[in-house]
Amino acid sequence: MKEEYLVFDIETTPLDWETFSDSQKEYLLRNLTTEEEIEKRKTEFGLSPFTAQIICIGLIFIEMENDQEITFKPVAYVVDNSFEDNSEKVETVDGIEIHTTNERRAIETFWRILGKYPDIHLITFNGRNFDCPFITLRSALLGLKPSRNLMEGTKFNYKLHTDLLDELTFYQPTNFFSATKRFNLDFYTRAFGIESPKSYGIDGSNVTEYFKEGKLIDIALYCIRDVNSTWQLFKKLKNLLFFQ
Repeated sequence: MKEEYLVFDIETTPLDWETFSDSQKEYLLRNLTTEEEIEKRKTEFGLSPFTAQIICIGLIFIEMENDQEITFKPVAYVVDNSFEDNSEKVETVDGIEIHTTNERRAIETFWRILGKYPDIHLITFNGRNFDCPFITLRSALLGLKPSRNLMEGTKFNYKLHTDLLDELTFYQPTNFFSATKRFNLDFYTRAFGIESPKSYGIDGSNVTEYFKEGKLIDIALYCIRDVNSTWQLFKKLKNLLFFQ
């Protein structure tokens, strides 16, 4: 029986501070008094679709049949805010097809792909708590309608999607040390003997800096490394943790 998977990941960066109104700025920094507190808060903006934008979407398609794996060329949609809606540059770097475009077009392309494969099984790491709600709400802000409900189901029961963080914490993640403590992807991959996506000198904390410096290809390559590590972790655990 053939199984089809789509592994994806997004990278985000805070919106420019000047895009917010005075009332929004006041709300975002309310009750903060020191420069240290303010700077810390601004770094957190990258986690919300209302204070951040998507700067890369990485995808890998995989078909599995009789334990044989066919992996299609990884694709990354990386964002350059100077691009118009109908503009796109395509190049191949290290075997990865990289499309440079604007945020709107990148998200539109993502939904178009999901629309073509309505029953494809999604694989993410923390996708149910970050990537999926982020891209869904960011789409709404841009006036784009999703082709698939990425938040379908409940916290403990959802179909056609394996969120590895949910699986590794048995849907009960904690921030303190326990059997279900949540770790980041780097920690899990190293624990299971898989190459970490952070082995090449860039991680999520560098992405905003790289974006400001115009290092879009580096962001795209890092995003795809995240996606590939997620797939390798899924394969390692698929038959060990009773994934459905």
